[in-house]
Amino acid sequence: MTHEKFQKPYDPQGTEGRIYKLWEKSGFFNPDRLPLINTDEKRVNADANSRRKSVSHPRTSAFCIVMPPPNVTGVLHMGHALMLTLEDIMIRYKRMRGFKTLWLPGTDHAAIATQARVEKDVYKKEGRNRHDLGREEFLKRVEAFAKESHDTIVSQIKVMGASCDWSREAFTLDEKRSLAVGTMFKKMYDDGLIYRGSRIVNWDPKGQTTISDDEIVYETRKAVLYTFRYGKDFPIPIASTRPETKLGDVGVAVHPEGKWKKYIGKTFLIQDFAGVPLTLKVVGDEAVDKEFGTGAVGLTPAHSHTDSEIADRHELPKDRVVIGELGKMSEAAGARWNGKKVAEVREGVVLWLKEQGLLEKEEEITQNVATAERTGGIIEPLPKLQWFVNVNKPVAERGGKTLKEIMREAVASKEIKILPEHFEKTYFHWIENLRDWCISRQIWYGHRIPVYYCKRGFGGELQVHKVVKSVKSDCENPIVSIENIVDCPHCGGTVEQDPDTLDTWFSSGLWTFSTLGWPSFAKATAGTPGPENDLANYHPTDVLETGYEILFFWVARMVLMSGYALGEVPFRTVYLHGTVRDGQGRKMSKSLGNGIDPIDVAKKFGTDAGRMALIVGNTPGTDTNISEDKIRGYKNFANKLWNIARFILESTKGETLESGFSAYSSADMKLREERHGILADVTKDMEAYRFYLAAEKLYHYAWHTLADTVIEESKEIFRSGAPEEQKSRKQFLLHTLDKVLRALHPFIPFVTEEIWQLWKQPEEKEGMLMVQEWPIH
Repeated sequence: MTHEKFQKPYDPQGTEGRIYKLWEKSGFFNPDRLPLINTDEKRVNADANSRRKSVSHPRTSAFCIVMPPPNVTGVLHMGHALMLTLEDIMIRYKRMRGFKTLWLPGTDHAAIATQARVEKDVYKKEGRNRHDLGREEFLKRVEAFAKESHDTIVSQIKVMGASCDWSREAFTLDEKRSLAVGTMFKKMYDDGLIYRGSRIVNWDPKGQTTISDDEIVYETRKAVLYTFRYGKDFPIPIASTRPETKLGDVGVAVHPEGKWKKYIGKTFLIQDFAGVPLTLKVVGDEAVDKEFGTGAVGLTPAHSHTDSEIADRHELPKDRVVIGELGKMSEAAGARWNGKKVAEVREGVVLWLKEQGLLEKEEEITQNVATAERTGGIIEPLPKLQWFVNVNKPVAERGGKTLKEIMREAVASKEIKILPEHFEKTYFHWIENLRDWCISRQIWYGHRIPVYYCKRGFGGELQVHKVVKSVKSDCENPIVSIENIVDCPHCGGTVEQDPDTLDTWFSSGLWTFSTLGWPSFAKATAGTPGPENDLANYHPTDVLETGYEILFFWVARMVLMSGYALGEVPFRTVYLHGTVRDGQGRKMSKSLGNGIDPIDVAKKFGTDAGRMALIVGNTPGTDTNISEDKIRGYKNFANKLWNIARFILESTKGETLESGFSAYSSADMKLREERHGILADVTKDMEAYRFYLAAEKLYHYAWHTLADTVIEESKEIFRSGAPEEQKSRKQFLLHTLDKVLRALHPFIPFVTEEIWQLWKQPEEKEGMLMVQEWPIH
């Protein structure tokens, strides 16, 4: 008898939560608790109606995805929904193919973003900043916010149908990950890969911290290009959009074969440049484009990465810092400008140039201005004492390869495949231009740098950002310790920990192996179940699925960390998805009010509808558009599948699915061959990561072939067809429903599992659709 639920339209809101609890209760999200895989094998010398039998096999092959951890800064958005849908499709497919599947979930503390969010809330509600609260109290506030946000995110991930193993859930700032971070820092420090030095960094005056190159957003803005001379007797004109920085110039670079080459090696003394004296040495350097601008570059090595590199090559001084951490001019800029805002001083210097007759030209241009992604503040390159990872130092343990070479070879050798392939060129280009990685941040929330300073060695009042040029005793060396310490191991004196925290991408770079047991279970045993053996069983992981915008932020750094620490790649395939845009192709934003909340989608249309809308037409590495109309269309599809099941089950009352049935009519044989062809094609698409094609083919087959054609024809057969014709069609429909539900399950798991449960009514949990065999044809 057909279940009474089929007498009403499909109700996703009343179904999805219940089905997810059923999956969770089964324990099958945990790879160690998965049942044996059942397959059909042909019997020899058997009769036509029992030529196949079910045989159980152990799951010997593993398949693992470590979830890109959502930031604990709020709630999930459609980009997260796409990520979760794609990864759940891969996991459910591989689970049905008999793999021992592990999808390990987690969340990211997202240091700068989370701290900024809490700071903003505290200031808005209390009018206080973090310094007013103090480090301990402020961190309590941040941790409470992160916990609340984490709980919200986990519940939302479950709403999306994610079949991940919650027993292995990780957080980038939990104890296990903290141990991994400390261990990695010490290992890299001991190997000479982490060092402390004064270098030009990207300083965010608004956020009061350094940021990485990859956390910079370039905004196109209007600017004025000023062409001028330092003095009336200075022969070379200079062009700059920031004349205020020229107060810190130490030289002028020209091309060795350019029109100014006769001045190379000469030094000019400028007695007064807007209130400060300058000593300018002219140097020849091929980095200068002799055809661009005036063919000369004023060198401000304290405030430009490029100028700093040129200064290094020509041994020019680099200590003339004219802009401070607050984005205001410093003492070195002269008494006239000290403490004033940069924009104000720019106007003042230009006015001075005009008064002195030194300004030759003003030209309006557009330029890319570096801003901080998180705060929107304009970046000021500043020399600061920071912690760095040396990406060009040979690593003896890795055959003398540098970290850059480790990253390059992993992709060049095809150990890692990037989809779509054209992103490999972008990856290589980024590596070629990679500078030493600044890993210290001047914020409070995050992994605190595991370095301690003896107060005797560094002075009674600790100045951790003061360069120690000569080390006279052990107490003057930084002490790197994984464990918290309070006493100096050399003299027994008091120590103080470095106040800075690590770049969040440092901890995220360890994600694939810190989540699988490193370093505690570095000697795991392959083939033995249990989390303590995950590193041997599941690393390298199989797929990293993430957005193309963090190819450099995260993907490359995971390759770096895994290659260095383990000598192996972190994953075999990188599947990059694009940005989810609205129906008009616009980026979703609060200002436009065009955002779509995936949880609202689940409430209004059902999660399955949202999942299909995100997948169909969505090729790797390209942006995808989504609208309520598209989602509504797939809600209709879920209901269509429900109606298909209702018709088939009502029309085949008293008939059971016969696994070895072969007495098909000629018409049904053709339909059977067509179905086999579709499923074979879909299987090929799934293996090739063409999920968008697989979903679309199944959609069209179920709706346009099965519902519109086959079922309509079946109505006539069931009215007037011969008994054997009706028997054939009933068996065809039952087999087709069985296979279509299996094939559609990775895409729309809720409605397929609900239909399966109502139809099969399995007595054991092993009978649920989630762990059935994939229909390869």
